[in-house]
Amino acid sequence: MYSKFENFMKKYLAPLADKMDKEVHLSAVKKAMVAMTPLLIIGSFCLIPEAIPNMIGEKHVISQWILANLDIIYIPYNVGMALMSVYVTVIIAYQLATSYKLDIPGCVTMGLVSFLMLVVEFTEDGGISKTYLGPKGLFCAMFAGFIAVELFRWCKKKNFTIKMPDTVPDFVSRSFEMIPISVIIIGFFLIVRIVCVNVLNTMPPLIFTAIFAPLVGSMDNPIAYTFLKMLQALIFFFGIHPSVLSPITSPISTQFLAENIAAVQAGHVATHFYAPGPESAFGNFTGSGVTIGCVFWCLMSKNKALKQVGRLSFIPALFEINEPILFGAPIVLNPMFFIPFVICGGIIGSLGGWAMYLGIMKCSTFTPPYVGVFLEGFLTNMDPMSIVVNAVQLILSILIWYPFVKSYEKTYGNKEEETNAISAEDAAILDDLDLDF
Repeated sequence: MYSKFENFMKKYLAPLADKMDKEVHLSAVKKAMVAMTPLLIIGSFCLIPEAIPNMIGEKHVISQWILANLDIIYIPYNVGMALMSVYVTVIIAYQLATSYKLDIPGCVTMGLVSFLMLVVEFTEDGGISKTYLGPKGLFCAMFAGFIAVELFRWCKKKNFTIKMPDTVPDFVSRSFEMIPISVIIIGFFLIVRIVCVNVLNTMPPLIFTAIFAPLVGSMDNPIAYTFLKMLQALIFFFGIHPSVLSPITSPISTQFLAENIAAVQAGHVATHFYAPGPESAFGNFTGSGVTIGCVFWCLMSKNKALKQVGRLSFIPALFEINEPILFGAPIVLNPMFFIPFVICGGIIGSLGGWAMYLGIMKCSTFTPPYVGVFLEGFLTNMDPMSIVVNAVQLILSILIWYPFVKSYEKTYGNKEEETNAISAEDAAILDDLDLDF
């Protein structure tokens, strides 16, 4: 039964995951989301000073200085996370232009102009509203980046450009080449804007919000989140890194984090549990599938090889890197570890989401760097309950992995003997050679 399932995964899932990982559009989204990490961290940091007056009192001199300078403190957030969709558009256009070997400045310019045409709203005093320049415009940013570059590519392929003589300087020639391309791209997005606003009576970003509402909403459902953690462990079990899913999941978690920060900034409570910080600190506690239990029992093993694997895996596991144990034990493609890694690991990894959903633990407003287990979880929400949740995950992992590692330890010793043993036939050949070392 297992062999049939393994063959099915190798035949269908592995090629699909490989194509997803190499697909230029998904790759561009993944790289754009990774590039947003500094903005998320800096934006989260801006919330910390505002919380200080609540801890030490508003009459304290430090509190008074903070309250008087909140506008300055929030500048990094207002020019960073609050304009996130602008940067995502630029990075996606850049990555696609690089993949297609197109003119990068031209593609980036067209992508950015296209995005702004879809999302910009003007205030009564002639200013520009930031409503859709931040997380609310992420899906619109992807659409604009994709379509603008694809139209650019199509125009170049069909030679819809103005050719200038070779004697004309290159920068002048490129400017004239861009004229027909710009007219086509801007014209397309202008039509989209007119149809959405004048015919459908709504802004384009709201159209995308309605389309992707089921997908986005499902990530605020702990049952769906538990399934996601099992799916990530499942594909990793077959040697496929879960990052292949990040082009789908990262925009949602990033949007939720930004909405949490905006809610806290406005004096409300953060409500989204699916965010980058908790996903790392709780969802991937000691690594995908919560494998610290396997590391622990390998360390305790009487088998020298398994003990060595445990030693090599322990420190990385404290920083949520579990490739040493995944490929060293190994867990990957090992039928004996399917249940603790995929099923139990997915459930344990979702405990943080359940705790936040049930109100046991605060939702996240911060995405800390990799600072190690327990501390990282605490930094995501500054809630002591995060340490309790991590402790429960640790204990459950150790308890669940025990029988599986002990059973594997017995078979592992037999395999080691079989691997190291020399058959009688091979021994006879060596004797015939009469090698004298």
